[in-house]
Amino acid sequence: MNFPRACGVLLHPTCLPGPFGVGDLGPTAHRYVDWLAEAGASWWQVLPLQSTGHGDSPYAAVSSFDGNPLLISPEELVADGLLEPGDLPREPFPEGRVDFGRVIDAKERLLATAFRRFRARPPDGLEARYEAFRAENSGWLLDDALFAALKTAHGGAPWFEWPEPLAQRDPPALARWRAEHAEEVEAEEFAQFLFARQWSALRERARARGLSILGDVPMFVAYDSVDVWAQREWFLLDAKGRPKAVAGVPPDYFSEDGQLWGNPVYDWAALAASDFRWWLDRLERVLALTDAARLDHFRGFAEYWAVPPGDETARHGRWEPAQGRELLEAARERFGSLPFVAEDLGHITPDVIQLRHDFELPGMAILQFAFDPAVRGSFLPYNHRRDLVVYTGTHDNNTSRGWLEEDASAAEREFFRRYAGCDGSEPHWAMIRLALASVADLAIVPHQDIAGLDSGARMNAPGTSHANWGWRLVPAQLDAASQARFRALAETYGRLPEHPPNGDDVA
Repeated sequence: MNFPRACGVLLHPTCLPGPFGVGDLGPTAHRYVDWLAEAGASWWQVLPLQSTGHGDSPYAAVSSFDGNPLLISPEELVADGLLEPGDLPREPFPEGRVDFGRVIDAKERLLATAFRRFRARPPDGLEARYEAFRAENSGWLLDDALFAALKTAHGGAPWFEWPEPLAQRDPPALARWRAEHAEEVEAEEFAQFLFARQWSALRERARARGLSILGDVPMFVAYDSVDVWAQREWFLLDAKGRPKAVAGVPPDYFSEDGQLWGNPVYDWAALAASDFRWWLDRLERVLALTDAARLDHFRGFAEYWAVPPGDETARHGRWEPAQGRELLEAARERFGSLPFVAEDLGHITPDVIQLRHDFELPGMAILQFAFDPAVRGSFLPYNHRRDLVVYTGTHDNNTSRGWLEEDASAAEREFFRRYAGCDGSEPHWAMIRLALASVADLAIVPHQDIAGLDSGARMNAPGTSHANWGWRLVPAQLDAASQARFRALAETYGRLPEHPPNGDDVA
C-alpha cells in the first residue's frame, strides 16, 4: 500500500471527553472529526475497536469481530428514542480518566433500558434495520452474543471456568441454555447493532470531512475470548482447551524479562489447511470498520515467541515458524490490494523485512527510538524512506514530553536537542515538526503530543498490568491554538489534503 503524503492523529475513541465517563461515538466524536479535519489531518488512527476483557486492554479483546459496547453513545440513544433524558446518569463522572468499573456498570444499565424500550415499542424503521443487521452479520454474531450472555450470567468468569458442558460447547447444553436465555442473548445482539449504527454514522462524518480511519489488528487473541471458545481448532490447545504454549516476546527495550502476553498461539498447519478462512474473515471484518489497518507485531507473521504455559516470564520461550507469507498471499487474492501497515518494531530479522517488502507494506519509524547518538539507526529522520509511517510515539510509548523528561538518557536528550534545534522548551512541537518534515509518506502524532502533555497522559506501559488504557482528553486539550499550529506544520511540509473539503455539507 502506498499512502499519499499526509498526516494524522492517534487517539482511541475511549480517550475522547464527554459526560459519561468514557469517550464514545456520539456528538463529541463527531466534533473531534471536525477538529481533525480543520487541523489538516487526513487520518484518524484508533486502537482495536472490539470489546475489552480483563485489564481493559484493546489488545486483549473478548472477540475479533464485535464492537465495544462501551463506545455506544447514550446521547445518540436518546436521539433514537431508545432512552429518555431522565434515564441518563445524574452523578458526574471524573474527567481525564476512565473508571472502567463504574462506566461498565452504568453503560450496561443504559443498554438494558434501551433494549427493553425497543422490545416494547421500536422506533419507526429501527426494527427493520436491526433485523437486516442480524441477517448480514450472523456468521459471527450468533456465537459472539451467546458468549457475551454466558459470560455475564457467570459473573464475568472466563469460559474455561464455566460448567463443563458449556465450556466444552456440548451442543444440547448450548441449545438449551440459548433457549432459556433468549432475551439476554438478543440483548447482546441489539448492543452490537447499536454499535454498528453509531460507528457507521461516525465514519460517514469522517468521509464527508475527508478523513480516513486507520484501525488495528492484534496479532493474537485473548485466551478468554469467543474466538478460542468457539473456534479452538485454530489454536494450539490440548483436549481440554488449555494452551500448549502462550505468546510473548523475549527481553527487549521495554522489559528485561520480555513480555509475557499469555495469548494462545496459532495452529498454523490447521489455518493453512482451511485456506486461512478465519484469519481472512477477521481481516475482512476490520476493513469493514476502517479504511486501512496496522498489523500489530508483524514479526509474528514470520515467527512467534512461544513460552511454555505456566512460566512467569517470557525469558524461556523459543521462536517458532509461522505461515504469514501464505496468509498474506491468500489475503491479496481475496482483497486485491493490502491496505495494511506493518508494525515492524523490536528485533526485526531479514526475513521479516523481506516479507514486508514482498507485500509492499509500509513499515513504522518511532522518533523516540531515534536519538541514541552511538547508534544512528533507521529511525533517525535522515535515514527515513517514503514507505514508512513515522510516529513521534505510539500508544506503547511515553508522551514526547514524558520521554524527554523521564525516559531519555542524558546523551539522548543532548542529541535530540542538537538534532531538532530544540532548547528544551516545547519538545513535543520539536518532535512533531521532525515527524511532519520526514520524507515518510504518512506521519501520525498521538494527540497527547499535540496537547503537550507529560507522562501522566501515557496510554500504556508494556510489561505492566495496571493503570493502563484509562487516560482521556479534557475539553481544553481540543483548543484552536494547537489545531492551527498543527495545520500550519502540515501545510509547511506538504501534508494537507489536496482538496480539503469545506464541511458545509456536514450536518
